Amino acid sequence: MIDERTLLQPKVTVYSTPTCPYCVMAKRYLAERGIKYDDVDVAADQSRALEMLTKTGQMGVPVLDIGGQVIIGFDRNAIDYALMNRK
Repeated sequence: MIDERTLLQPKVTVYSTPTCPYCVMAKRYLAERGIKYDDVDVAADQSRALEMLTKTGQMGVPVLDIGGQVIIGFDRNAIDYALMNRK
């Protein structure tokens, strides 16, 4: 059976590094809410790091792309808003 929340959920990508505590917090926050996401380790994948930089102009992590809405840093309110008000 297909989970309806998965069908309604926007595509979520988290650009992160393994040593970033805010990245861990952001991914935990999503997981606790049952949000599926793609985790991109920008320390290991230079092409995806460049993709993140091109999208945001930022080199810091975490960066979350929630249905095309970019959130820089771990911001619970912005994450919730993007999840509820997707394009």
